[in-house]
Amino acid sequence: MVYVYYENVSGVFVPKTYPPLMKRVIRKIIKVEYPNHKFEVNLTVCDNKYIKDINKEHRGIDTPTDVLSFPFYDFNTPDIITMLGDIVISIEKAKEQAELYGHSLKRELCFLAAHSALHLIGYDHQNISDRERMEEKQQSILENLGITR
Repeated sequence: MVYVYYENVSGVFVPKTYPPLMKRVIRKIIKVEYPNHKFEVNLTVCDNKYIKDINKEHRGIDTPTDVLSFPFYDFNTPDIITMLGDIVISIEKAKEQAELYGHSLKRELCFLAAHSALHLIGYDHQNISDRERMEEKQQSILENLGITR
C-alpha cells in the first residue's frame, strides 16, 4: 500500500479530478518496484515563489523549478509503513510546460508526479541508463492510465 497525502499551498485552483489521478500515478510507479512495501508520500502543489525558496535552501539554486523530490530511502522495512519522501510541484511551471509541450495541465502534472516518484525510489536521470528507464516507465504508466499528449 502506498499512501499519498496531497496539499495545495499555491492558491491556484487545481481541478478536483487531478489530485486523485496524480496520487494514482505515484502509487503505480512505486508499486511496480516495491509491490510489498508500505510507503507514505507527501505531494505538495505550490507556486513559483514557494518552490524557488525550497530550491535555494536545499540546492543553492535561486530559481523556480517544475518539481523537487526529497527521498528518504528506507527500503528495508517492508512490513511497516515508512515515509518514502516528499514531492513538491510548481503549478505555475506545470502550466508553462504544458503550453510549451502542447499538452494538458493534467498530463503535465501527472508526468511530474511520475517523474518525481521515480526519484523517490532511487532513479537518477543524470545516469543515462536510469534516464532511459525513467522515460520508459513514465510513458508506460501514463499510457496505461490513459493520460496521453
